[in-house]
Amino acid sequence: MSTYLINHLRIPGDVPNLSALDYLDQVEATVAPYGGKWLAMGPATVTEGTWPGAVVLMEFPSREQADNWYNSAAYQKILPLRVNSAISDIVLIDELPEGFTVKAYAADVRRQITGG
Repeated sequence: MSTYLINHLRIPGDVPNLSALDYLDQVEATVAPYGGKWLAMGPATVTEGTWPGAVVLMEFPSREQADNWYNSAAYQKILPLRVNSAISDIVLIDELPEGFTVKAYAADVRRQITGG
């Protein structure tokens, strides 16, 4: 089951500094051994609320691979280049199971609430 990484990214001044560019030069090599790939990256169109900055969307083959990448020595070595150059809110979320529907989810929650 795939796991997705979502990064709400804000770069001060909207222009990456040299450390951020060094991070970008090196990050792909840290992701490749874990099967990660970029699906989307850049400014988003905000349809509700506010979302300053950009979005990075990545996919990993599993939660284990995503965790292993993030905690790897290679990534931890370059992590300060990003952390010291940008503001990021990063979340991991797993793919929904085959056959998932929002209606069935609501029914399940309803059963849990009512005990029936």
